[in-house]
Amino acid sequence: MTKWEEFKKKWLVPKGTAGSIDLVFLILVLSLLAFGLVMVASASYVSALHKTGDSYTYIKRQLLFAVIGVALMLTVPHFNYQRLRKFSIALLIAAVIMLVLVLIPGIGIVANGARRWLGFGGFTFQPSEIGKLAIIVVFASYMSANYRRMKEFKVGILIPAAVLATVCFLVAIETHVSGAILIFLVGVVLMFVGGANLKWFFTIGGVGAAALAGFAILTPYAKTRIDTWLNPFENVLGSGYQTVQSLYAIGSGGLLGLGLGQSRQKYLYIPEPQNDYIFSIICEELGFIGAMMVIVLFVLLIWRGFVIAYHAKDKFGSLLVVGIVSRVAIQAILNIAVVTNSVPPTGISLPFFSYGGTALVLLLFEMGIVLAVSRHSRMEIKE
Repeated sequence: MTKWEEFKKKWLVPKGTAGSIDLVFLILVLSLLAFGLVMVASASYVSALHKTGDSYTYIKRQLLFAVIGVALMLTVPHFNYQRLRKFSIALLIAAVIMLVLVLIPGIGIVANGARRWLGFGGFTFQPSEIGKLAIIVVFASYMSANYRRMKEFKVGILIPAAVLATVCFLVAIETHVSGAILIFLVGVVLMFVGGANLKWFFTIGGVGAAALAGFAILTPYAKTRIDTWLNPFENVLGSGYQTVQSLYAIGSGGLLGLGLGQSRQKYLYIPEPQNDYIFSIICEELGFIGAMMVIVLFVLLIWRGFVIAYHAKDKFGSLLVVGIVSRVAIQAILNIAVVTNSVPPTGISLPFFSYGGTALVLLLFEMGIVLAVSRHSRMEIKE
């Protein structure tokens, strides 16, 4: 047997043992991606021209990463997703190491008062993104292997809570409270779906939520965000500036919007409009109708993801999909809530829309995992 044949036997899905990927889910992913690329191009060209002298700087980079991400997404379903089990602990250890490296002066990159990034080869990325995937893979692997014992306190609560607390703590002390909240909520969803004892689940969940709330209240950085949320117009030119400009953009969009490319707030009023606050530009240019289109696409993606999870052939695949889809759902909800000032402002991006190359590649890789699970559905998924 040649090395290539050994590789195919070990890693690839044998022909005839799996069906086709879920086309509905794929179409929804590509629709969100295309919509996101159009909005990054529209939202970023003024800021790009001002900062780099080239209006297309951001969209060119985003397109490059989108192509890489789509190639990954379409490649992953040809591999056996069960192999992720073997790498779950290594992925978690790597994520923890990177989260620690971020905190070391001279290694971690500081921007806007937060230390959240590492640099490599001219690119920057947030290790918290790796942490999100690590929690999903580790929890899916652990809970599928121990599902008969998940009602036990030690197995179902103590061990997962310790892992989750470690990652959340490292992310939180980077002054990335929103990232810690997102990881915490995804972990809680997986513990719930994985079969943890509800009595201990709600007790530990309440303690964890209280700890995050306490951290937010006692941390000056987070406390400022909460004060801004409660009264953004109190300091219009200071901490409330971005929120106020976002609300102006949303309010001026009306029902149908000002038209694609016609935003006024992206003319250096909203800082970095292609990033966390891109949804406000969508509202301004495409109005209530455009905003609802985005929300409907996310709802359909989440629904289809849970359909795939329900039909997965094993518990590991089901939990993987639940974790990935829940992460997208929670992140989208939090971003839209922040942009509309429904919750305190946080540095959390809108999946498929916010500018960020490495985050987009990782997101599309996760969509590839969902498609891989869909190939092995135990029954045909009917519309």
